[in-house]
Amino acid sequence: MTTILDAVPDDDELGVPAARLRSAELERQIHERPGRFRALTGDRPTGRLHLGHYFGTLHNRVRLQNLGVDMMVLVADYQVLTDRDVADRLAEHVEDLVLDYLAVGVDPDRATVFTHSAVPALNQLLLPFLSLVSVAELGRNPTVKDEIAHSTQSAVSGLMFTYPVHQAADILFCKAGLVPVGQDQLPHLEVARTVARRFNSRYGPVFPEPEALLSAAPLLLGTDGGKMSKSRGNAIALAATADETARMIRGAKTDADRHVTYDPVARPEVSSLVLLAALCLDRDPHEVAGEIGGRGAAALKAVVTDAVNDYFAPIRARRAELALDRAHIRRVLRDGNEWANAIADDTLKEVREAMKALY
Repeated sequence: MTTILDAVPDDDELGVPAARLRSAELERQIHERPGRFRALTGDRPTGRLHLGHYFGTLHNRVRLQNLGVDMMVLVADYQVLTDRDVADRLAEHVEDLVLDYLAVGVDPDRATVFTHSAVPALNQLLLPFLSLVSVAELGRNPTVKDEIAHSTQSAVSGLMFTYPVHQAADILFCKAGLVPVGQDQLPHLEVARTVARRFNSRYGPVFPEPEALLSAAPLLLGTDGGKMSKSRGNAIALAATADETARMIRGAKTDADRHVTYDPVARPEVSSLVLLAALCLDRDPHEVAGEIGGRGAAALKAVVTDAVNDYFAPIRARRAELALDRAHIRRVLRDGNEWANAIADDTLKEVREAMKALY
């Protein structure tokens, strides 16, 4: 019998090779006609974003925005509750998240930054959407299974099971055709595609089927050698000072081999540090490792510290400047929420018309 904690499917089962091929084609189309695309992306406001977020998603968002893609950037405040009992320090975390967005280059004149809780029509879509998926389908979702396995809650809430359908509402309310994701998020996107397909079949054509834009996001480990995470204390925040960054990197896990090489399989911790330096220096990681060679972990950490602090100095300076004007952050959210509400209201009206639920 299938249980909620069954193993996550492998790449082929999730359709990763096909998604990679389709992403390459989408990239070509984006460069030719970026204005025909709308993308939806976002984060939960559970703490400050870190370097893994920057190289994994934020840098790509700014790239797409600058190409001319219509970017919808969600601050998923309701989804904070999926794996915790209370939304602790929520207002602070929301503002910190927006500060990080603006500091890295998200432009509110070209991207819509908005919050879940401020867009009622988006959340109302969750009700008809839930009728389009079965409990068994939700239980089989590998991302949900992984989130449950790492949850700190004593009991799994219903919100955890509906999480993929809520994400479908996030994507479909604005009829986003593109969703930049890592391959671990492909199952969530497939739920959104399924919901769109089934709604259109049952009630009439309203929603496009969103497509994954797989990022070639580099895998950066936390300083303890585990998955980089806001909650595990092993990540360097975008807002960290130069001294905080140096202290975190000095304490990063390496290995006993003094000769530095780039081998992510055999030497994941050392290779993650090499990769971080290479990303900041815009260089090949094998070259960076080769230059350090036999000088050991201390030399590697010194190179990484300098590279990170030099790369992020202007971003951190911009963030510090923006933090002096909290009213500006609230204006960005107010304007973004206003536009997101207009879109959501129009979509909900279409849904109610298709369902013949206008009275």
